Amino acid sequence: MTNKRVFLTWWPLAASWLLMALELPALSAVVARLENPEINLAAYGGIVFPLALIIESPIIMLLAASTALSKDWASYLRIRRFMFLSGAGLTLFHILVAFTPLYTLVVRDILRVPAEIIEPGRLGLMIMTPWTWAIAYRRFHQGVMIRFGHSDAVGIGTIVRLAANGVVLTVSYLIGTIPGIVVATSAVIAGVVSEAIYTGLRVRPILRDELRQALPVPLLTWRGFFNFYIPLALTSLLLLIWQPIGSAALSRMPQALPSLAAWPVVSGLIFMLRSPGTAYNEVVVALMDEERSYPALRRFAISLTTAVTLLHAVLALTPLSMIWFAQISALRLELAEMARFAFLLALPLPALQVLQSWFQGAIMHGRQTRGIPESVVVFLVAVGVIFGIGIWLGTITGLYVGIVGFVLATLAQDLWLWLRSLPVLQSVRQRDLPQVSGVLPTSS
Repeated sequence: MTNKRVFLTWWPLAASWLLMALELPALSAVVARLENPEINLAAYGGIVFPLALIIESPIIMLLAASTALSKDWASYLRIRRFMFLSGAGLTLFHILVAFTPLYTLVVRDILRVPAEIIEPGRLGLMIMTPWTWAIAYRRFHQGVMIRFGHSDAVGIGTIVRLAANGVVLTVSYLIGTIPGIVVATSAVIAGVVSEAIYTGLRVRPILRDELRQALPVPLLTWRGFFNFYIPLALTSLLLLIWQPIGSAALSRMPQALPSLAAWPVVSGLIFMLRSPGTAYNEVVVALMDEERSYPALRRFAISLTTAVTLLHAVLALTPLSMIWFAQISALRLELAEMARFAFLLALPLPALQVLQSWFQGAIMHGRQTRGIPESVVVFLVAVGVIFGIGIWLGTITGLYVGIVGFVLATLAQDLWLWLRSLPVLQSVRQRDLPQVSGVLPTSS
């Protein structure tokens, strides 16, 4: 296993994540230039995006599950059936939230967001109805692509998605009278549906010529699948719960509307810098099975951690951050200053994401995935405590409390993942030790 092999597996996935991460800054930049930018940004970042994510959370890990388990045709068919059923059920739940009085209960009574963003948020959530189905279909088949060495196709799919985003955003900006929340959600849906269509077409020859011809593996039973997948689904569900929790917390702290408006802009830039580390999870899952992989994977993790930290520091500590927030994202000066300071507070996050992918990928390699949802519980407890302190004090801007809470909770989560991944990492390291050291292991 060479560094080049790791890099060639990683870079298409990283490019895909990075391109996908460009979506939120692009949406924010256009919406910020339309009428009522703060209300529409807050509606998208405080209602639509968190609720859409929490609804789709049970199927987010289909990418990792498909990468790890779609080894033969029978396994593929079993996971595909789960994808269809779960995608349909979650889409129905999305419809119930968006189109019934359940929306008012969740948004007004539970989240207690500012009143002026409730109705724009409802409209946006209605437009987002196809989101969960398209994501489930796309992530499942992308896992097959990665499993059979076609990770470059994932990046091309993301380009298709961004192109569709760009068309909708450009036309809407030129028209200039469409509400920002409609522009943002329509662009998102155009993107995810276009990417799902491309993925379905691109995966066909892989299914026909490679997956169908793959040697059969021991039967993937429903029990075996759910033992593997349920901890992962709980992980994404628990992890994304913090999004509406964050919206509810920011709504109860000082400068609620500015904080909710700045949040998607700041988190969009942070997501871009975390995306190289996020992509590393699938690399570890795909390559750690192979002998002599440990040294190269570890070296790459260290190099990537260093690189993303330096990049974040350069952006945060130079005028580049104000150029991004004030000129590119078009935030008014007060919001841009808030966003700049919040971005500086987020400095450790890209490095923490790389480490999280390294530890989490090792745990998935060991097929003992229980430690992953445990780590998310640690994250939620930590973020809940910090948000609670922020609400209790009532003197610190909500945006800053949100960022600090996210950083410290992610650190706590990484520490738990490290502890749970140690047995797997030690086993893999021992497996590869003879090839690394050039000596034979001694008998005990």
